[in-house]
Amino acid sequence: MGSQRFAAPIRGLRYLLMASLCAVWALHLIGAANAQSQTQTYPSRPIKVIVPFPAGGPTDGMARIISDRLGAVLGQSIIIENRGGGAGGSVGAKVVATADPDGYTILMTPGGSLTTGPAVHKNIGYDPFKDFTPVAKLVEMPQYICVYPDLPVKSLADVAAYAKANPGKLSWGSQGFGTGTHLLAELFKLETGTNFVHVPYRGTAPMLAALLAGEIQIATDPSTTVLPHIQSGGVRPIAITMVARSAKLPDVPTTAEEGFPKLVAPFWLGVVAPAGTPVDVIGKLNAAFRESLKDPATRARLDALGADVKIGTPREFGELLVEEYALWAGVVKAANVKVE
Repeated sequence: MGSQRFAAPIRGLRYLLMASLCAVWALHLIGAANAQSQTQTYPSRPIKVIVPFPAGGPTDGMARIISDRLGAVLGQSIIIENRGGGAGGSVGAKVVATADPDGYTILMTPGGSLTTGPAVHKNIGYDPFKDFTPVAKLVEMPQYICVYPDLPVKSLADVAAYAKANPGKLSWGSQGFGTGTHLLAELFKLETGTNFVHVPYRGTAPMLAALLAGEIQIATDPSTTVLPHIQSGGVRPIAITMVARSAKLPDVPTTAEEGFPKLVAPFWLGVVAPAGTPVDVIGKLNAAFRESLKDPATRARLDALGADVKIGTPREFGELLVEEYALWAGVVKAANVKVE
């Protein structure tokens, strides 16, 4: 019900973005075609993969697993460079946005730097659609909406009822202001007409520590980091933000099963290159990632983290970015989310 207020603006924004994006891609491809003769030997030197988060986190871990195999497929060294900081990883994104468009500097990132960050921060320093060329979505993993075990709720409907009956007493934590999990909480507010306290933290570790200590009552986190705490009983999952249940926790219902189909929000990892990167280089990179993710050992390492291979074409990834940006920009507007 609440989402109807911003459904039409989202559709309009999506169409506008797609039209603009198609025009930008056409210009990129024209310029790229002129450079194809210079890229027949690509890659002829090491490739730098910018990860816009610190070493040791879930994004960095998956990036290193994938890059290990990528180097073997391409026959070149892959250098991981961690550039954490900014809105949703915007510091690292800026590095790639201003890099030479030759395929030797690429960004491996979740949605924060390309969708939620730009949706919240209008002056983020780059245009996610004009300054990058999509390469591929690589993997996705479930996120779990979890509560502190003592909170007397068993479902998302219970959470809404509790928030209405106890105004100001429910605290929903996130990995930071303007992150995907923050905006997911704002979308839940819009869907249910509820209000609660949003508590942003500086990343996953402090947010989970707060949830484990009962300092906040609810939070959403990818399986990579929250699954051990679920298994130990430190937190209790009430929904998975996927279209299907997970084999690892088959008793946890999906958000759609709970009556909230708009709260489908898997955590994904994708790759973009600077705008103007030659089309054949984009094609070689896409093919190399595709080949890397076929490797049984690589897939097994990713599966251990709860990540599923979901690689597609550059265009499919670009369309996903448009869809997600339109959704979160609509939420930001409808919820009147202001930069703090």
